[in-house]
Amino acid sequence: MSTIIKAAVVQAAPVLFDTPKTLSKLANLTREAAGKGAELVVFPEAFVGGYPKGLDFGARLGMRSLEGREDFRRYHESAIDLPGPEAARLGEIARDNRIHLVVGIIERDGGTLYCTAVTYAPSGELISRHRKLMPTALERLVWGFGDGSTIGVVDTPLGRIGSVICWENYMPLLRTAMYAQGIELYCAPTVDDRDTWLPTMRTIALEGRCFVISACQYFTRGDGPPDYRPIHGDNPETVLIRGGSCIVDPLGNILVEPDFTGETIQVAELDRRIIARGKYDLDVVGHYARPDIFRLSVDTRAKPVVAFTRSPNPSMDEAGTEPDVPEASKCSD
Repeated sequence: MSTIIKAAVVQAAPVLFDTPKTLSKLANLTREAAGKGAELVVFPEAFVGGYPKGLDFGARLGMRSLEGREDFRRYHESAIDLPGPEAARLGEIARDNRIHLVVGIIERDGGTLYCTAVTYAPSGELISRHRKLMPTALERLVWGFGDGSTIGVVDTPLGRIGSVICWENYMPLLRTAMYAQGIELYCAPTVDDRDTWLPTMRTIALEGRCFVISACQYFTRGDGPPDYRPIHGDNPETVLIRGGSCIVDPLGNILVEPDFTGETIQVAELDRRIIARGKYDLDVVGHYARPDIFRLSVDTRAKPVVAFTRSPNPSMDEAGTEPDVPEASKCSD
């Protein structure tokens, strides 16, 4: 495992409601980042599938409009399946550039959409998927809720990589669960462009003694189609998400300063030795913890809505024979 690695944050916008063009743009941006020497390339939240900021999807308390339903239909159409052809294309992009790739996507699973972060290895293999646990405010209208089965950290030649999406980073118990899995490269795809984001990322880096790599979109009204109607108006130059991507080391030092001027790719060298130097005096799930007072229980089981149980002898059922029934369930004469 290398002591020094290079990570890139890609600050850019998708082509809203046009997934093929978005994937083409993503491929070009990844190639550019790899050309700068990046071994880990991180894209923003909802880069594939989009974050249509300023839409209300026609919702009022007790009411939904036909126009809002059509907005959701188009959003649903722009999302991607896992597995699926678009997901396979992301793997190809990682493989072609021989990099680890972290991308925020809108994942379609039947009729429900999820805000998801996916991680691909240089082989093109999907090695991690995290569904956002808690969508914020109106996001809950268009995104489902993830469960504990996708709270994970994956071991790679670069270090232990995990993703926490946007305001999930304000969930202290989720952060603790990530620290407990030994996260070293803490990826934070986001669309939060406020001044408070950088101090949040510095806090997490210090708290977890990990590198924090946060990519944010830079998105203007012009990145959407003519019939996109955000509350901000129709001026194509209006900035809806202003960026602010950053990289912070485990001692809180800013390696990549936020840029609010436009689309950019920024690369930083990460010295993995700083992780151990930081753990020397602070390990919040180790020597700096008090398990005699505080403990966190994390349920990592998947929570399917419908679970089908197969008969213990399906061949007999097909022949028309009564399936085995537990004795306690049988009626007595």
